[in-house]
Amino acid sequence: MPTRATEPAQRSRAASTGLVLTLVLVVAAFALPVLLDWETWSRASRSAHPWASPPLHGFWDPKLLGPGTAPAVLVAVVGLGWFPRFAATASWGRLLVASYAVALAWMLSLAFVDGTEGVARVLDHSSEYLPSAREVDDVPEMLRTYVDRIPYSHPDNWPTQAAGHPPLALLFFVGLVRVGLGGSFAAGMVVTLVGATTALSVLALLRTLDAEALARRAAPFLVLSPTAVFMAVSADAVFTAITAAGLALLARGAVAGGRAWIGWSAAAGLVLGCSVLLSYGMGLMGAVALAVLVAARSWRPLPVAVLAALVPVLAMAAAGFAWWEAYPVLTERYWDGIAGDRPAWYWMWGNLAALAVSAGPLVGAALAHAGARARLLRDDALGPGTRTVAVLVLGAVVAVAVADLSRMSKSEVERIWLPFMPWLTIAAALLPGAWRRWGLGLQVGWALVVQHLLYTSW
Repeated sequence: MPTRATEPAQRSRAASTGLVLTLVLVVAAFALPVLLDWETWSRASRSAHPWASPPLHGFWDPKLLGPGTAPAVLVAVVGLGWFPRFAATASWGRLLVASYAVALAWMLSLAFVDGTEGVARVLDHSSEYLPSAREVDDVPEMLRTYVDRIPYSHPDNWPTQAAGHPPLALLFFVGLVRVGLGGSFAAGMVVTLVGATTALSVLALLRTLDAEALARRAAPFLVLSPTAVFMAVSADAVFTAITAAGLALLARGAVAGGRAWIGWSAAAGLVLGCSVLLSYGMGLMGAVALAVLVAARSWRPLPVAVLAALVPVLAMAAAGFAWWEAYPVLTERYWDGIAGDRPAWYWMWGNLAALAVSAGPLVGAALAHAGARARLLRDDALGPGTRTVAVLVLGAVVAVAVADLSRMSKSEVERIWLPFMPWLTIAAALLPGAWRRWGLGLQVGWALVVQHLLYTSW
């Protein structure tokens, strides 16, 4: 059996192995389809974009500089040189404020590498929510006919995003249109402002579950994550933020004293129930929700949260949209469309490469390191909060595995899986100090390279 003297070295080797394997996976996912002429996209997609770059839903578009390049580099330099020390020593309130400000600056500066179009272009695409939202003038009728308009056979079928999600996602943009924020740039800014709250919810959850020290270690990786490339202006950033907020409320429900736990648990259920009405895939976040309760060592909030989660789902059903009726119809449309043209034998591992591009390669190293020390979780010498982080990471790993094996995610997971990624990223807090110091630089550099080399479609 390894001694304590050899365990740190072994865990470092695990991190090194994880990083190498992650990079090999990414290179293989990009290179092999080109070298071996694999048909990973539909032929229509390839003819429209001959430089398509699987495993990402985008194509090569190298640019040396853009309007946001200098601000992004400035945020990177300040973030690398100042934020880790600040996160370790600042008061909690100041840390949250700074985390939001830096996360927002990082997201916007990367988006502005492509100019204002980096914020505006995506949401105005014909397949996105905004064009559909502008046409909705009768919300009750929209809900009553929502499921009918999902199949391709319907003469007025929904575009891709509206068809592929429950109606609360579309209603979010209908609301923006109604209050005068229906322009693509304005809506993109709102989405980014909401998405930047994700790190705050994750940090609050960790602190609630007695993992403040690890939350402070994780903060730089959450705030300066490569996911910022895909979070900015992607509606999935809103789903990510709302789900993270629901999980943070659930953690409060698990630890609150007196009768306050009932209110926190009910609030968590309402928010998480709404998340399921934003994206069908958010049901998989149940694995992370269960991990929160395991980490808190309390199942008390579960029945209250479940009952509260049913409220928005049943209310939407009463208005005309039944989740359980819509999902089978969506599945049929999915397999009638692009899913049939995307081979599972590639995307089962290509998806993981896309996740690595979005979350950054250090996440692979952090997951390998966490796996290597899993048997030590009961050792108090590891410090408080280690078990909490490990359990949450495990919940996210389970969610990703189920999403991948279901074959309902073939391509585009660099944004579809955004809600899972913060809970994988916190594994970086478990890395040795030397790894964290240079690993943050790797993550930041990776984000800059991805943004400048690729047109990411989001």
